Amino acid sequence: MIRQIDDQISVAPQITPEEVQAIANAGFVEIVNNRPDDEEPGQPSGADIAAAAAAAGIAYRAVPVTHSGFSGNQVEAMAAALTAAGGPVLAYCRSGTRSAHLWALARARMGDEPAMLVAKAAQAGYDVGAIRPMLDTLVASR
Repeated sequence: MIRQIDDQISVAPQITPEEVQAIANAGFVEIVNNRPDDEEPGQPSGADIAAAAAAAGIAYRAVPVTHSGFSGNQVEAMAAALTAAGGPVLAYCRSGTRSAHLWALARARMGDEPAMLVAKAAQAGYDVGAIRPMLDTLVASR
């Protein structure tokens, strides 16, 4: 189930190659994969999603996040993906939660107000409140 956070970003649990054309038809211009390959038996590979995205005419980026947490490089890569997309982005992971968190961190790094990020995520059904101190730090370090 795709959940829209704002006009630029939506997040979803694991997608399949068969769903990519419908994602493109829905107006998304880029897919960001926040899930490492082989996290779970039977999950589609990033390469398969990338091939489906290429066939559908949309961009694909892999910014995998493990359960060990987020790095500065991942935040920067997500910010770059959001900046370069030029239209709506769909980010996915196992449940959508890591994607929502990484989006919030990237947007805070880009200067967005943390309270607004927490509120937008909450409206989409994701609680990013636990990373509020990180969001505050990213905004303050700009």
